[in-house]
Amino acid sequence: MAERKTEDLPPIPDKRFFTIGEAAELVGVATSVLRFWEEEFKQLSPGRHGSRRRYERKDILKAREIRELLYDKGFTLAGAKKYLKRKKTDQKVRAAAGKGILEELEDIRASIRDFLL
Repeated sequence: MAERKTEDLPPIPDKRFFTIGEAAELVGVATSVLRFWEEEFKQLSPGRHGSRRRYERKDILKAREIRELLYDKGFTLAGAKKYLKRKKTDQKVRAAAGKGILEELEDIRASIRDFLL
């Protein structure tokens, strides 16, 4: 498969589920790459229907984000994993901003613990 730039990827159709072949086409990588990423990135976990993978829109978007980090921005696998984990932690901290100070501090402590693991 010829490598495409992120901006050249096709729009995601308005469908509920995608096969691995359709997902690979929408992300611009081979199906084997998507299967590998599923093992490496816990954030990418398509549902199953029997033995078949069922990718949703959120899975396609996450795979595109991983692709951008690895291919466009030059992250290593380890660096991309850390980036995605930190991004999730930052989102949790921002969501906690609307809570009371004790709840917020407990959430920050949990986020730090998750980040360090």
